[in-house]
Amino acid sequence: MDAVIPAAGRGSRLGKLTDDQPKGLVDVAGRPLLAHVFETAVEAGADELVVIVGYEAAQIVNRFGDAFAGVPITYVHQRERLGLGHAVVQAEPHVDGTFLLVNGDNVFSGSVEPAIEAVEEADAVLAIEEVSPEVAATTGVIETDEAGRVTGIIEKPAEPSSTLVTTGCYVLPEDVFHACALLRPSAEGEYQLSEAVGLLVRAGYEVATVRLGERVNVNTSEDVGRASELLRGVW
Repeated sequence: MDAVIPAAGRGSRLGKLTDDQPKGLVDVAGRPLLAHVFETAVEAGADELVVIVGYEAAQIVNRFGDAFAGVPITYVHQRERLGLGHAVVQAEPHVDGTFLLVNGDNVFSGSVEPAIEAVEEADAVLAIEEVSPEVAATTGVIETDEAGRVTGIIEKPAEPSSTLVTTGCYVLPEDVFHACALLRPSAEGEYQLSEAVGLLVRAGYEVATVRLGERVNVNTSEDVGRASELLRGVW
């Protein structure tokens, strides 16, 4: 299975840490952030890494070269950073079949393989977690039925109907590219992957959910410390 790794952003909230390097090269527990993400994908069975690069892209290419742990890397340049949905579309020519998507700024404590296993009985899989209502209002909220299948996704609701959100790990069919092509930009000018998944749900695709271990979305210097603690098993 191919793994798509969006890693084009600068990570402006990391301040001086990304003044002269991309977010993916910020040190987390003694290694670049992207090294942990690549390892997560490879350990889950990925046989090719399709990495979406942008800000200071050459540094990532020079750091990792054409393979990671023996798994080939294909780099795709996202010239305009217009959201996760836009990033995913850039990978379309390099993806064959159902693929794993792991955001390039997410660190997991354990394997994401359960998400891949779950797609055997569904068309797509979202890894989810429970958050506070305050956090839910800032992201895409997942609504599910009693079997844990996705019935709807609402982006940044003023009054969240659920406190389930995605964790930046997905297993998606190739048809998600067609769904992304139908997206309209948000008020911020971004194309949201969550809306593309919502289109698949409304078209009758079965989208399952799984819960993985702990994870940290690295956005701030404090997150770097939390991610390092998580990886060292002291969180």
